[in-house]
Amino acid sequence: MRVDVDHGAMKVVGFTTPWITRPSGAIQLHLSTSAPVTGVSVSRIDLDEPRKTTWPVQVLSAPAVHRQFEQGSYVTIAAQELEKLGDVEELFFELFLTRNPDRRVVLATGDLSLELENGALCAFLSQQEVARSEPLPQKSWLLFRLSKTAQGLCVDVTSTDEFAPQHLSMSVCTSAGGGFGKDITLLSNRDAQAKTLNAKIGRIALKGTLLEAQWRFPTLHTTEPIASIGTDRPVFLQLVNGPTFCTLSRRWDGSSMDPKVVPSHYDAIHFHDDDMAPLDWPASYGAMVPSDAPAGVYSFDVETANSTEQIVFFVSSHSVQAPLLVVLPTATYLAYADEYLPRHLYPHKCEDRGHSFAFHNNLRSLYDYHSDASGVSLVSYKKPKVTIRADYNYPLCGCPHNLPVDLHFLRFLHREGVKFDLITDHDLDERGFGALEGYQGVLTGSHPEYVTDKMEAAVRRYIATGGSLAYLGGNGFAGGVALKDGYMELRRSALEAGRTWDGPVGELALALTNELGGFLRHRGRGEFSLVGKAISLMGFDGARPYERTPTSYDEDVSWIFEGLRDSCFGDTGIVLGGAAGYEVDATDPHLGTSPDTIVVARATGFPASFFHDPTRWYEGGEAEENQRRCAEMTIRQLPNGAKIFTTGSVAWLGALPEAGEMNDVGRLTLNVINRFTISQKRENRRATDPQTAL
Repeated sequence: MRVDVDHGAMKVVGFTTPWITRPSGAIQLHLSTSAPVTGVSVSRIDLDEPRKTTWPVQVLSAPAVHRQFEQGSYVTIAAQELEKLGDVEELFFELFLTRNPDRRVVLATGDLSLELENGALCAFLSQQEVARSEPLPQKSWLLFRLSKTAQGLCVDVTSTDEFAPQHLSMSVCTSAGGGFGKDITLLSNRDAQAKTLNAKIGRIALKGTLLEAQWRFPTLHTTEPIASIGTDRPVFLQLVNGPTFCTLSRRWDGSSMDPKVVPSHYDAIHFHDDDMAPLDWPASYGAMVPSDAPAGVYSFDVETANSTEQIVFFVSSHSVQAPLLVVLPTATYLAYADEYLPRHLYPHKCEDRGHSFAFHNNLRSLYDYHSDASGVSLVSYKKPKVTIRADYNYPLCGCPHNLPVDLHFLRFLHREGVKFDLITDHDLDERGFGALEGYQGVLTGSHPEYVTDKMEAAVRRYIATGGSLAYLGGNGFAGGVALKDGYMELRRSALEAGRTWDGPVGELALALTNELGGFLRHRGRGEFSLVGKAISLMGFDGARPYERTPTSYDEDVSWIFEGLRDSCFGDTGIVLGGAAGYEVDATDPHLGTSPDTIVVARATGFPASFFHDPTRWYEGGEAEENQRRCAEMTIRQLPNGAKIFTTGSVAWLGALPEAGEMNDVGRLTLNVINRFTISQKRENRRATDPQTAL
């Protein structure tokens, strides 16, 4: 289904390719607009005052015009592929229907269309109904077999429900005894105005007079045509518009959750009417990033007569130039981008034009559901990411979230003269430990929730080799994702007592890599074993200040609080009005907090609307649960000299001071940053100077 972009909420939207680049790299801008573009320039936006660059912006051959979204995935076998079979005599496929509230196409070939309407299978010839079955069985795999006869086609459908097996048969008299057309499309008739079918497809087979072709879907995601098996001359089919690979097939029996062990249990693909592959909009503008461009956060500023929109991109450091490294959580940015957030499910505390645009254009994030109530597990950066903006406000909490909070942090660092390099999660996934090697300290953003296995392994190795980590956010290092070919994938499961959609119990494997997804802690990794704590509370009301613990006055940790004016700090901020809010973390020895982790500050008194993480269990019952309604700031000082400092709150960086000001949150953050570089220099001297070592 192709639809014009609805520009009611935003006159200009777009994306860059790549999203993340380096100095000397080329970057292109892909746009849709409902108003003439009057100017395009590039700005650096991680400074107190956004600064226009002098980078030349080239006008490319494709004009910026009003474009379309193609939504909905399906299968097609082209005419040149069917010719390899000779005359097609039989088609077989496995189908599992999900939710389809209106008329949808199951199969289209020639002038024949098999369609689902009110549960019944209807045959149409040249758009005229010629046959209709009883309602198809629901909640079971259906085996479709279409056979060519002298009169036309015989359609047989068999349900695999072991308790209530059913069989339906229907004859379709096609013109002049014809059968299959020159090509075959499943789940769509390629009508630009029609929604595709929500369903899973398992295996497909075709029998021709010259050749028989069978398809077994791989468990690894691919955008390439899929070849048939078992023949010297392969026949190819194409999957259109990004369906979800590696889903439970009719062969799944619960004996294994690993597609690498039992690939036949996961050889089904889930198709949705709101799937959207990476967009193929042509580029309208381009620029070269100068070789001396500072790493940072930039935007293409696209001007129309009455508005300006910023399309954000990132320039990463390519070598060690500073003692500290900031890693921006672009995986989390992408997970939240374009949240649908329907109001009947999520009360809004503010308006944001990005969410309005996402809602009116049927865009989905990894926090949303497809229209058939299955979870969205796959997204691409090659789309408008309309909620990744400097002026973004999250409707659920009525305040900044993700990128604007991290921009607040970067501006603070620049203002205070802190020397640092900058990369993104995507860089860390690509380069691994090599991206961190050589830095005295690594600093996170406000919400590094999602990480790949490679990212988490790199951070672990960095700490194990003596590097210090300042985890300056909340609910971090929690969810396992995969990044590949511009896609990001997330799997959730009912086993996790999740905070959003729950997928089928057996579908935790990621199709991009076949690694296990879900919470990292369920694999003995993740938050508790890495940084000593995990999310404890979540809420969208008032944030709370921190209070120093008695232990914080001990000599070996009191340096964290040097220069602070009070034992209570963090009672203001741009995120819910304080330093501890939205999602906050706490320790739990039962779940893996190391005994040498020291709690140096704690925030309590959260509103009743803040709810506990459902994955935690409290041995002391309700009394202990009420005692643990807190956010905890911790430090762990390792024998190798490394330090792991954590703030325990998504709101922490939002409580840093504004330009021209200083507060205790700023002082504490600078204390930690400065100690990282001082401690590392001291350790280096001990390692090289025998006198110092003594």
